Amino acid sequence: MSVDPATLLPHRAPFLLIDEVIDLQPGQSARGQWRLTGEEDFFAGHFPGRPTLPGVLMVESLAQLGACAVLADERFAGKLPLFGGIDSARFRRQVSPGDTLELSIELGRLSGRAGKGHGVASVGGQTACEADLLFVIVDA
Repeated sequence: MSVDPATLLPHRAPFLLIDEVIDLQPGQSARGQWRLTGEEDFFAGHFPGRPTLPGVLMVESLAQLGACAVLADERFAGKLPLFGGIDSARFRRQVSPGDTLELSIELGRLSGRAGKGHGVASVGGQTACEADLLFVIVDA
């Protein structure tokens, strides 16, 4: 089941960092993709001559995918998950223009007010980033 993330998230360009949600288990997990064309503005300055996706944007793309999994759960209609924290973030591979960032997130504890998830971003089966994400759920 492919889902347009804009149908779930309030994010819009230039800060919608997922192109497609490939698999979605509401309140449990999600898989998605972010195709990096090289036309993204941040590549011009990060870094000239060696364009590299900033690690913080990889973490944000994982958080947006997690938000899709939360917001697809009918219990959270009219809500908005916001960052509460980032733990154990590790960056293991450079991501460059032309790469497709494959995203996955597994939600752990999830209550009416907060939750946790573990996300992994990879390119061609190689882990680029992984992190434990904490979030709070507020009224939208």
